[in-house]
Amino acid sequence: MAIAAKYNAKEIEDKWYDYWMKNNYFHSEVNEKEPYTIVIPPPNVTGVLHMGHMLNNTIQDVLIRRARLQGYNACWVPGTDHASIATEAKVVAKLKAEGIDKNTISREEFMKHAWEWTENYGGVILNQLKKLGASCDWERTKFTLDEKLYSSVIKSFVDLYNKGLIYRGYRMVNWDPEAKTTLSDEEVIYEEKQGNLYYINYKIEGSDDTLTIATTRPETIFGDSAICINPNDERFTHLKDKKAVVPVVNRVIPIIEDEYVDLEFGTGCLKVTPAHDENDKVLGEKHNLEVIDIFNDDASLNEYGLHFEGKDRFQVRKEFVKELEEKGFLIKTEQHLHKVGTSERTKAVIEPKMSDQWFLKMEDLAKPAIEAVLETGEVKLFPDKFKNTYSHWMNNIRDWNISRQLWWGHRIPAFYYGNGKEDFVVAETLEDALALAIKKTGKENLSTEDLRQDDDALDTWFSSWLWPMSVFDGINNPDNEEFNYYYPTNDLVTGPDILFFWVARMIIAGYEYTGKKPFNNVYLTGLVRDKQRRKMSKSLGNSPDALQLIEDYSADGVRVGLLLSNAAGNDLMFDEALCQQGKGFGNKIWNAFRLVKGWEIDKNRSQPESAAIAIKWYKNTFQKTLAEIEDHFSKYRISDALMATYKLIWDDYCSWLLEMVKPAYSEPIDTKTFEEVILLLEENLKILHPFMPFLTEEIWQNITERNQEDALVIASWPNQTDYNKELIADFEMVKDIISGIRTVRKDKNISFKDTIELCVLNNESLTEDYDTVIAKLGNISAINYVTVPQENSVSYRVKSNEYFIPILGAIDVEAEIEKLQEELKYNQGFLKSVEKKLSNERFVNNAPKQVVAIEKQKQADAEAKIEAIKQSLTKML
Repeated sequence: MAIAAKYNAKEIEDKWYDYWMKNNYFHSEVNEKEPYTIVIPPPNVTGVLHMGHMLNNTIQDVLIRRARLQGYNACWVPGTDHASIATEAKVVAKLKAEGIDKNTISREEFMKHAWEWTENYGGVILNQLKKLGASCDWERTKFTLDEKLYSSVIKSFVDLYNKGLIYRGYRMVNWDPEAKTTLSDEEVIYEEKQGNLYYINYKIEGSDDTLTIATTRPETIFGDSAICINPNDERFTHLKDKKAVVPVVNRVIPIIEDEYVDLEFGTGCLKVTPAHDENDKVLGEKHNLEVIDIFNDDASLNEYGLHFEGKDRFQVRKEFVKELEEKGFLIKTEQHLHKVGTSERTKAVIEPKMSDQWFLKMEDLAKPAIEAVLETGEVKLFPDKFKNTYSHWMNNIRDWNISRQLWWGHRIPAFYYGNGKEDFVVAETLEDALALAIKKTGKENLSTEDLRQDDDALDTWFSSWLWPMSVFDGINNPDNEEFNYYYPTNDLVTGPDILFFWVARMIIAGYEYTGKKPFNNVYLTGLVRDKQRRKMSKSLGNSPDALQLIEDYSADGVRVGLLLSNAAGNDLMFDEALCQQGKGFGNKIWNAFRLVKGWEIDKNRSQPESAAIAIKWYKNTFQKTLAEIEDHFSKYRISDALMATYKLIWDDYCSWLLEMVKPAYSEPIDTKTFEEVILLLEENLKILHPFMPFLTEEIWQNITERNQEDALVIASWPNQTDYNKELIADFEMVKDIISGIRTVRKDKNISFKDTIELCVLNNESLTEDYDTVIAKLGNISAINYVTVPQENSVSYRVKSNEYFIPILGAIDVEAEIEKLQEELKYNQGFLKSVEKKLSNERFVNNAPKQVVAIEKQKQADAEAKIEAIKQSLTKML
């Protein structure tokens, strides 16, 4: 079979992915094998492949391909998330471009547009994952709005409501004015921003006195209900029982007293706006204050904003501050660094807002999930450091706001039969709701037309938290064969940024619905950053096009590049040069394969001793590395597992073994050596396959004719056996001896074609068994064991052995002596300069310890070098 001179990645990747798909290697069915299951963190249906996806899915594919080779029934379930906020925003934008306002069409019409958009543009990312080599069970692809997954979510809601865990409440929520929906606390990102602190005077009713408040949000003055002072603050005893006048608004508000006010902070007078601040809301409830909501859903001001009605909040801030200044209410403005809550999805600044919403009680639900991770270790986090983050979140958990003012998503199964807040029932179907409503009201004449379903949709995470169960229909049908076989799953690979959003909630749901963990291990990858440590993002323009990277460096090259730069749980400093390194690694293996397949085989030739011992060494080295790889995988050090594989194949196989066994120029190789080298290559391909699936399958299929049962993707992982540590240690010494010979040849300009002699003053116990390897790789004509140092030789040491290469006739002795004398002179001068610095007491006493230590090391190194040069000169003179 002719082997291409150059590895054509694009052609080969398409060929083998099609082959794997055609032969259904990725598909899993319940059988007698032990399952190994991964569920994909479902990317947004709107998404396209970015660097985070590339890293996350490469790691998942490494784990699933390895499990497949290990003989497990490997099942990797792919899918996408409907992504309520992101998708609805895209559909709204599309409609707007077509001149359609969402508010002018019915929910049914909007959903038609949303489904059409999803079918046209959604799921692109799953096809892109195929380019990366992802070996998902594509027949199992799920979407969070699929019929069975939809019914799972509704069933879960009804169940939790009936258990008294879901309730409807009028609460302060995080309002996203861009998406026009509420958000959970975890969907709000707090960023430090430079703003202003405005000092504003309020008049005291019936007098010329004033009080001063400080605020970062002057536009909320329109919603003020009170001024609060600390009852222990002697500065303001004259304000007790008085009232203040809101500037410009001219509304009279009470001055209340509460120890909540910090005596040391601000002016000591606090404006209270119960509708737009969580702490103010608490004060408002305690003191029975009026709640004045000044914002429309888009954060423009409503009629309470007076002449600013209809204007955006930030525009109002500018204009109102100007008006306050002109009318003498603004005393001063200071710059102020403070935290501002922004929407994770839209980046809009969040407004605290009072609203009727649906909530899920979390405190009791969270207890089994806290125990599983922090106490029993039933669910393990890798790296372990994330347990602290998990603990903080879970032990400070708040009720989850699960309703969203969106149409795209799982509609809340609450049905209203009247106008009162409590006039509703919760049921899985309209028919069930009617029966409940009739029972609740006693009105037998009620019909489905009398029921109105809640307009809100559920938080996207309320469907995602069921994912490991719902993909196997474990909520609707908990006793089904697949759910009992594949659940709990084995590994979850995801980012630490959704440890609470998704991971913790899946653990909570798993214990609530099955009494079991949803997965055994959670591997938390780092975030992908650029070389300047900036998070990759479209806005910064520092995120490379994922598909272009694959085009430029091959899928295998990109996979290796990503993993080489990723240490478990630490952020990945991505550099395209690492993808080039991955591509170069592939080329190295391809060329090594071509070299081996190019050898002529002589069936009558016996195996050389050097080849026999080289193969014995490599087999032991392979087993040592295999043990290391297993250890790395057990600790989810995927990058380290790759690096161990990389070094084994590049250094030990390509650079050492092939050099040790390759036949002399134009000579054939013996059959035994050739077959063993091929078998070792196959073992290499097996452990490399999870990392570089395309290249390895191509080489595997080119080694010999294979049928579909013999494909590498379903081969068997190498068996672990004991290995000879002493043999491996000896060979490290052999490598150093050979490297020393090569260094002498290079330094003394001795051609490798010329044979040389080697004399050994043997103090370190290294048997003569390795002499054939040393002789071959060093092109040594004779190895002589001596008892005294050799004259007219260049020497070097390996451990306590000294090696001598006679130089008479090989080089110009006089020139070599002159060269050594020059080197001696230079090093003596260098030593003097270092000694001068170290004799300076001011330097030694004042310089950092590490700087002084470096200088002392320079001194020691120079002294050692001078002594070695002197010894060499003594031998040559």
